[in-house]
Amino acid sequence: MQNKGLVKLFALLFGLVSIYQLSFTFKASQIESDAEAQAIEKIADTEEDYRAKRSLEEANYLEEIATDTVFNIGVGKYTYNEVKSKAMNLGLDLKGGINVILQVSVKDILKGLANNTKDPVFNTAIDNASEVQKNSQNTYLEDFFAEFDKIKGDTKLASPDIFYTKDLDGEIDGSMSDDEVKTIIQRKIDESVVSAFEVLRKRIDGLGVTSPNIQRLGNSGRILIELPGVKDIERAERNFTTMAQLQFWDAYKGEQFFNFLGQANEVLKPLVETSEEVAQTTESADAEDATQEDAVDELLGDATTDSTQVATVNPLFDLIKGGGSQGGPVIAQFDIKDKDLVLEYLNKKEVRALLPAELRYTKFAFGKPKKDSEVVGLYALAGNRENIPQLSGAVVTDARTDFGLTGEPEVAMQMNAKGAKVWEKMTGEAYSNRSQIAIVLDDIVYSAPGVTSGPIAGGRSSISGDFTVAEANDLANVLRAGKLPASADIISSEVVGPSLGQEAIDSGTMSFVIALIVVLLWMIFYYGKAGGMADIAMALNILLIFGILSGLGAVLTLPGIAGIVLTIGMSVDANVLIFERIREELAKGKGQKEAIKDGFGNALSSILDANITTGLTALILFVFGTGPIKGFATTLLIGIGTSLFTAIFITRLLIDWYVNKGGVLNFSTPITKNLFRNINIEFLKKRKVAFIISGVFIALSLGSLFTNGLDQGVDFVGGRTYQVRFAHDVNASEIANELSKPEFLTSAEAKTFGTTNQLKITTKYKVNESGAEVDADIKERLYNGLQSYLEGVSIEQFLDLSDDTKQVGLLKSDKVSPTIADDIKQASVWAVLGSLIVVFLYILIRFKRWQYSLGAVVAVFHDVLIVLGIFSLTYKFMPFNMEINQAFIAAILTVIGYSLNDTVVVFDRIREFFNEHTSWKFDRVVNSSLSSTLSRTLNTSLTTLVVLLAIFIFGGDSIRGFMFALIVGVIVGTYSSLFIATPIMYDTVNKLDDNKKK
Repeated sequence: MQNKGLVKLFALLFGLVSIYQLSFTFKASQIESDAEAQAIEKIADTEEDYRAKRSLEEANYLEEIATDTVFNIGVGKYTYNEVKSKAMNLGLDLKGGINVILQVSVKDILKGLANNTKDPVFNTAIDNASEVQKNSQNTYLEDFFAEFDKIKGDTKLASPDIFYTKDLDGEIDGSMSDDEVKTIIQRKIDESVVSAFEVLRKRIDGLGVTSPNIQRLGNSGRILIELPGVKDIERAERNFTTMAQLQFWDAYKGEQFFNFLGQANEVLKPLVETSEEVAQTTESADAEDATQEDAVDELLGDATTDSTQVATVNPLFDLIKGGGSQGGPVIAQFDIKDKDLVLEYLNKKEVRALLPAELRYTKFAFGKPKKDSEVVGLYALAGNRENIPQLSGAVVTDARTDFGLTGEPEVAMQMNAKGAKVWEKMTGEAYSNRSQIAIVLDDIVYSAPGVTSGPIAGGRSSISGDFTVAEANDLANVLRAGKLPASADIISSEVVGPSLGQEAIDSGTMSFVIALIVVLLWMIFYYGKAGGMADIAMALNILLIFGILSGLGAVLTLPGIAGIVLTIGMSVDANVLIFERIREELAKGKGQKEAIKDGFGNALSSILDANITTGLTALILFVFGTGPIKGFATTLLIGIGTSLFTAIFITRLLIDWYVNKGGVLNFSTPITKNLFRNINIEFLKKRKVAFIISGVFIALSLGSLFTNGLDQGVDFVGGRTYQVRFAHDVNASEIANELSKPEFLTSAEAKTFGTTNQLKITTKYKVNESGAEVDADIKERLYNGLQSYLEGVSIEQFLDLSDDTKQVGLLKSDKVSPTIADDIKQASVWAVLGSLIVVFLYILIRFKRWQYSLGAVVAVFHDVLIVLGIFSLTYKFMPFNMEINQAFIAAILTVIGYSLNDTVVVFDRIREFFNEHTSWKFDRVVNSSLSSTLSRTLNTSLTTLVVLLAIFIFGGDSIRGFMFALIVGVIVGTYSSLFIATPIMYDTVNKLDDNKKK
């Protein structure tokens, strides 16, 4: 080998750099362990909310040392922040946390650009586009333009009633064509999404999460956010979805509307239909007979009527849970769950007609509920014709958490000069009129203070509202970051509790160690001392993989660990190819040094071809995959590169060193010395039997796919999935039936997931609806349906995902909207087809005959169909999850890569024999090539299977189906390389040659 010194230098440098990079991971882990230990010592288990307090104590400790020097390595000195930034990032499934895809509402942006026009063509196009989007692959804007063009008639986008508005004056004028306007609107939408991205990025920075990931997904208005390690999921979701539209309105006194509520109640009686007969109570009878004057008195007192027990005789009064106060801004109090219904009643045109002229633009809004309270106050705000607040949050230049006179947290704000002037005027008028100013955030009244000391100059103000410190911090954070230009809905989410993450680390580590030990021992068993040298190269390979992952800032996930373990199994392949070729050269009578030189040289072509084809499928997986699947592809790509380096150069370096100092290598042991020697199997004579066997399997697979179908996960069909663990074993069918009752989730599926006390529950209840309130409602229904099985676990304990020791309750949740599920399915199909096309072209270029490409692609189709068929035939009774999701697509692509790896090695040997033995008939060339590579094929397949079995058994429930697909794929792929790919290639070549002779 040439340039041994250079190889040694590179190996040394790569090894040292990897150790250097990984040292930051170990140091960060040590510091975080110290922080946890200190928090445990300081906060006793007996304290209330001890987990939340411990988390806060840990965070405070780490914040205190953030800029302190905590690590000296070489001549470098690093602070904790620097150490943490260089440490390896753990993914969601290993650390817990949240992964969401947000859809910024392009619909809202369009309405805003059109100044909320009432134009019927515009609004019909908006409604039609919203409907089309459910099954469309286009962006919302593309569908809107298409729907507008269908119905526009003489209406133009540049009309004054649509986009030729005051706000767009100078950019759009009435003479523009629709195509010109479309270009401008596309740019405006892009600017708004970029603005939303920047706002969200600032908010996430304010959360203090380490290693966050936020990125735009194409031009669809979608934004991916990954926050590994975050424990307070609800808090994080609020930061994502809160628009932070801050407004300041004058508030009316509640007493001004007492008579109005009584009148509204009377007007609503004939408008509201009673849907069912409900038992009457004494309170409801009293309420029915109450006069309007009694109603006013009731509003000033405490109402105790139970709206769930009375008929809707008094639509508004039956919903009242408490009165307002004389002189205060609250009109009445209602149940939180009745807020939307009350606003619907009050905004009916028949009800609003009751308002006197001076109050006709009144805006009704609810306040922020107090802690541990189910009721919320109703406010009346002084609106106007334009529905524009007297002052908006755009004037806020800074916001921070402060503490009021009572010591309660509040948010202090500073306004710019323009805002300060308006604020001084507003507070002056409020002081003179003895009225209140309502501070409204996203249509919720946070507070409505009176002004007791005259006009407030300087633009300083504050928001109070029964906050916790975390809530005040979050509100200050979102106000500093600014408001979103449009609402943002969570259309896909994955939430993993930290206890599940720790289990994944434990299972992943175990599978890694077991697989590594098995492979190391097998190499020594089969190849003796040479196998030991390959093991040393493999150890360096693992060090390099982890070092590169850490240096690149890549995220390590559970599928990523599986990718590394699979890389270990497949990295054996290169060494096996080399050692088998050296054994062949030794069998020819060559000397040891010459055999080693020729063995490495002859194996190089096969090694490169096999790894390039696998690398191409991994690259496509990286491009099309998201989240953990991208992590799998990343580690696989890195592993292919490091495996090539260590197998070709490091193993050679070690072997040459040993031989040059007089050592003898047999590349076998007494047990394996004569294995697979002098084999000459007539593979081609067995191809018809193989075709029949494969035909039967394919027919069964296709039959099952058309009848049984596949168990498609929420990735592909949409819905919500929850992983729940119980204290004792449960019956999945019984729980599915219970949850499918109308009072719970209407429809649900439950499957045992791993152990018999753990279920994966899937529902399509409200699949087309999104929002925090919908998610909370579904989780509450889930808890209510499972309550009898939870043995006293409270809803708070059940839903708490911050507990890193949690053993019973909700451990993980996933949500995928049907729209994005359709996109994921399409991307998966393109990923599989793309990999086939790319590999077909590579083999065509490499082997210069289309018959080779045809044989390889037919074999891959054969493998994919059989894997799909086995999943279709067995998913109903297998004791582990066999859903078809993104992870399964990753498995299919890996199977494609592995199958091609095998096939290319055989094809490479056929090409070599064809050039060497020009006098042989083609069938002899093919049979000899297959026989000579049989040792390598079985050796690699067996090693890979052992590795996959280790991951399958010990690697955790979440990737068991993924591993099963790979195990089936390796078995079928090995078979198809021998009995499908090569015979197909042989038959097409022979047929072409026969046609030429004719």
